Amino acid sequence: MKSFEIPEFYRSPLITSIKQKRKQQDKLKKDFEPTHLDFGVIEIFLARHFGFCYGVENAIEIAFRTVYENPGKRIFLLSEMIHNPQVNRDLKESGVQFIMNTVGQMYVDWSELKSDDIVIIPAFGTTIETENKLKSIGISPLEYNTTCPFVQKVWNRSEQIGRKGYTVIIHGKPLHEETRATFSHSSSNAPSVIVKDIHEAMALSKYIKGEVPLEEFYTEFKGQYSSDFDATKHFERIGVVNQTTMLATETQEIADFLKNVMTSFYSLTEKNIAERFADTRDTLCYATTDNQSAVKGLLNVDADIALVVGGYNSSNTSHLVELCEEKLTTYYIENETKILDKNRNFAL
Repeated sequence: MKSFEIPEFYRSPLITSIKQKRKQQDKLKKDFEPTHLDFGVIEIFLARHFGFCYGVENAIEIAFRTVYENPGKRIFLLSEMIHNPQVNRDLKESGVQFIMNTVGQMYVDWSELKSDDIVIIPAFGTTIETENKLKSIGISPLEYNTTCPFVQKVWNRSEQIGRKGYTVIIHGKPLHEETRATFSHSSSNAPSVIVKDIHEAMALSKYIKGEVPLEEFYTEFKGQYSSDFDATKHFERIGVVNQTTMLATETQEIADFLKNVMTSFYSLTEKNIAERFADTRDTLCYATTDNQSAVKGLLNVDADIALVVGGYNSSNTSHLVELCEEKLTTYYIENETKILDKNRNFAL
């Protein structure tokens, strides 16, 4: 897999050595047992997989290279590069301005942008509407595009099944930047609906089976369906994709549930299930799956607490916290300065 040139201060010599050793020992990534570090007075178990993934390192490399290669130019980011507060602070300190926050509130009005400004698309991608807005100003949305390749894979798969007549069900958080972007791209090719969890998938199934009045769909899922959605016909063929940072097991649970609904309602078999349900298992992000599997492996050890480090608005990190909380007292911190007791700060 490609390696990226990112600032050295994002790498730890110790962690890099540990990761390289584990990679040499387990090239196929089949072993999810944690790394055991014994310091005598304290023992630390590190998850087998953690840290920046392929898509994040790709985004960081592009962003900092853009700053380095364009001195004196105005450089903007649509919103947070990733949900990592340190990376976003470092980019701001490098002179990068943010156009909006994570929910779309504008910091810089579109009218203030000029055609010779640089606008970086974050790793989550962006909506077609925003791409068109940038084009109308004279700014190419693809020239400095850091959209994660695995997010783009979801978009491509959505387009493929949409062109075959399937409705796209998106498992994601409706207000998350990635889900908004995926919904926008999906809706341009197919009827689309967002479900945030298995409970909403169950609610959706009642409309598929005609158990509740179809007109209630538009109220229950307000803001989560495409503008051309017709509940009388757009539930006949479906496929499920996801926001790449959602729990992989939950996405699979939703897909399996809806597959069973379609199988039962239309009296299908494995031989003809594709007539009504598209197989989209290949859209699950490998890095998200690996990190979540590594946390499950970590929870097999006898530990006192779990410490999860990451941005407080990170979907990826929050799901790892959820997994840890199932077994251990868990502390969710942004960085080392949050390690405190009543008498002292343990910042290193």
